[in-house]
Amino acid sequence: MAATTTDTALTEDVFVPLNFVLFCAIVAATVVGIPLYGYYYGFSLFDWILSFVMYIVTGMGITVGYHRLVSHQSFECPDWVKAAILVAGGWALQNSALKWGGDHIRHHAKTDQIEDPYNVTKGFWHSHCGWLFYNTPHRTEKYEIRLRRDPVVMWQHRYYWPIVVTGLLLPFALGVWHGGWQGGIGAFLLGGLFRMFMVLNSTFTINSLCHMIGTQPHGTQDSSRDSWLISFVSFGEGYHNFHHTYARDFRNGPKWYNFDPSKWIIYTLWMLGLAHNLRRNDPTVG
Repeated sequence: MAATTTDTALTEDVFVPLNFVLFCAIVAATVVGIPLYGYYYGFSLFDWILSFVMYIVTGMGITVGYHRLVSHQSFECPDWVKAAILVAGGWALQNSALKWGGDHIRHHAKTDQIEDPYNVTKGFWHSHCGWLFYNTPHRTEKYEIRLRRDPVVMWQHRYYWPIVVTGLLLPFALGVWHGGWQGGIGAFLLGGLFRMFMVLNSTFTINSLCHMIGTQPHGTQDSSRDSWLISFVSFGEGYHNFHHTYARDFRNGPKWYNFDPSKWIIYTLWMLGLAHNLRRNDPTVG
């Protein structure tokens, strides 16, 4: 009986209050606080441009760094380049590359099964964001083994929270430089919190909508789907059926006309001599 109880405990999800509080705070600030501030004080063009730039930088930190570089080893690069990309990914507040990668590797290994962290069979809200509020470390640790051998990944994991803080202080400091203290607050709200909310949800759409809507031209082995529309808000990650079929390919949108800025960044790094061993796994696309 004791063994059965232990086994049951090991398969139960554990509620994570910190994740829930952080998520609710970001949503509240974005939906209520930022519009109110904008109404009474307004935002400058600088604030909006900074928010857009930070959105691209941090979003690419997730798609290029956390996803294609760390989780799937789709290409290789010098440690200093990897560290820079993982710092940008850390600014997105999506956990360290170690934890993000472990969850994502588990997702590919157990897609649509009970151990899939963003299991879409549990419904849209679970796969979109509800899974964040629960932790199943015993299920993920074995998928982190390879990642734990990477010194850059472990460095980013150790300093994850200081990295998150710098991602919020940077827009504030730039705002103060541009427009004083009030400029700092506006830049912090748009370039920090609002940008963070948008990047979080651009990633969440891959976990949820790209397993619910779209086409399956590359295989029906799981619920993954291609959506060119979602690629426009997720830096090319919307070609999700292709990705699940050829997970180690550095491209998610394999055709030249597919909107996949993440593959263009990786290819540009290769042209500059800052990336190598770009992997292509689809035998039908050159």
